[in-house]
Amino acid sequence: MKTSKISDFFRWLVSVFDVRKWERKSRIIAIVLVALFVVATAFAFVKPSEEELMDSASQQIRTELKKDETRSRRQVAITYNDLYFINYGSFSTSGVKGISEKYVGFAGSVHKADDGAWNVVGQFINYTYRMLGCGQSMLYGAKLTILLTTISIVCGLFIAIFLALGKISKNPLISLPCRAYIFFFRGTPLMIQIFCIYLAIPGIFEGFSWRSLFDSNDPEGVFKGAFVAAAIAFILNSAAYCAEIVRAAVESIDKGQYEAAKALGMSYGQTMSKIIIPQSARRMIPPVCNEFVMMIKDASLVFVIGLMDITTISKTISASGSYLVFIPALVIYLIITAFFTYVFGKIEKKFSVYE
Repeated sequence: MKTSKISDFFRWLVSVFDVRKWERKSRIIAIVLVALFVVATAFAFVKPSEEELMDSASQQIRTELKKDETRSRRQVAITYNDLYFINYGSFSTSGVKGISEKYVGFAGSVHKADDGAWNVVGQFINYTYRMLGCGQSMLYGAKLTILLTTISIVCGLFIAIFLALGKISKNPLISLPCRAYIFFFRGTPLMIQIFCIYLAIPGIFEGFSWRSLFDSNDPEGVFKGAFVAAAIAFILNSAAYCAEIVRAAVESIDKGQYEAAKALGMSYGQTMSKIIIPQSARRMIPPVCNEFVMMIKDASLVFVIGLMDITTISKTISASGSYLVFIPALVIYLIITAFFTYVFGKIEKKFSVYE
């Protein structure tokens, strides 16, 4: 039984990577990505280790590090960032005679990065590492952006189905509240909605705070509370926009489908769940995918409540005068958007009726 499952898994894996099934464009993209991965892996094998990078420090830094072993408070700040095929390390001391040294490890060599091109490379590594949230919890950088967007669209789409069906209902007690909800969230700025949920709700309910939802000893409690508030705002906003997508898809189904279902004796609920919604789902794919991509970019608004997403981290770093940070921020957003656009393009082509 176990052998059969393993063989089935490998057959599935081979079918996934069977280039004969891919289009020419997809094959070229796959070849380029594999080639880049192979090259990056080759560089990763010859990349200097963390110890080698740290050993490159000057005698002054080594002396201070030795003294730190007996001090109650360290005087040398050490940074180490590892991005698979390249790494970066820096040492800095405070005071009037402060020392700052930076190094980049690449292709088997350690390069001094205090100025020049290697300094720019070192900054890019440091910024990218921090924005991706490497070595940190889920609520950081790119991981926060992707997590928040996914939760918002999935939950928002679920709510949107009921809102859309409620809006097209002939019962005014159901349709009017749904119409009002959609009008409100589509007619007000998302940033104001975030402020209202994050700031106004604790103001209305005395003693409540988003931070109180988590353990008082949790050092990340403030950020987790802000994430919950942001997620609620994004879900409610996404539900309103997705509701219009669902409504348009449902109303695009030919009226003859309803009449045929009625002739077969099917109830309204059976008609919607077994005939209309399954057909509508195919028509929802392109606009929902577009909404997902738009939400990725809208997620940058969480900087207004201090959440450490890509935008917030970039803005924080730029406060020190390092404006180069916005370049890797743009690249990271572009990569994330390009990846999901490509994936959704494949989904649309496979399932959408617009072929």
